[in-house]
Amino acid sequence: CCVMVQTVFNVDMMCGGCEKAVTAMLKKVDGVQEVTATHENNRVVVEGSASTDAMLAAIQKTGKKCSLAN
Repeated sequence: CCVMVQTVFNVDMMCGGCEKAVTAMLKKVDGVQEVTATHENNRVVVEGSASTDAMLAAIQKTGKKCSLAN
């Protein structure tokens, strides 16, 4: 039914608590299947069929600076 895509974001995260907050917010987005957040390299990898805009908006709700990784 849906195409699974891996999307990578750069997110300013300081600790494991930041990772949990970003992960929890992303998992609420329709179409998100898997989230891997790593604060050591400020990287969040999302797998699923959700739109990039919806995922960026979810991360921004946590108050963290974020951008789509190149």
